[in-house]
Amino acid sequence: MEKETEKKMKDALEHLSQDLRNLRTSRPNPGMLDSIQVEVYGSNMRIRDLGSVSIADGRQLVITAYDAQTAGPIAKAVEKSPLGLQPILEGNIVRIPIPPMSEEVRKDMAKQAKEKGEKAKITIRNIRRDGNDSIRKQKADGDISEDIQKKTEKKIQEFTDKYCKEADELVKSKEKEILEV
Repeated sequence: MEKETEKKMKDALEHLSQDLRNLRTSRPNPGMLDSIQVEVYGSNMRIRDLGSVSIADGRQLVITAYDAQTAGPIAKAVEKSPLGLQPILEGNIVRIPIPPMSEEVRKDMAKQAKEKGEKAKITIRNIRRDGNDSIRKQKADGDISEDIQKKTEKKIQEFTDKYCKEADELVKSKEKEILEV
């Protein structure tokens, strides 16, 4: 029971980490393109499956398409994304200048990071509740003793505290990254 609960909490933290990677900052970050789907070859694919993403001159992302025919759809997908970026298509290369964010946009992104962190902590607490309910049911069914129940509940609470703290640290780090000019 403990291992299963901890794994679910780790998964919630990993999900938060992915969500935060997709938030825009003032600096280019290839991870900010991870959520963008490109429609090519009759299906939706991720940008990193269609080309290599790198950072050029500290202010722009460069996507080098593996197949020159996919460069156009990649540029269109980036343009349509909620990131508000304007790609420049040059043959099989897509250049994406990352403009500096205004103070208002940075504050909004930091607020989004906090909201994602709170959602992750709620998920972690819900996992704790489910784990404790399961342990109490096992105790009621006579499968475990009260000592084991109390010990397991204490361990689950320790996991909850640990992963909520890690979620706070991830959000704090992302906020710092977003708010720097």
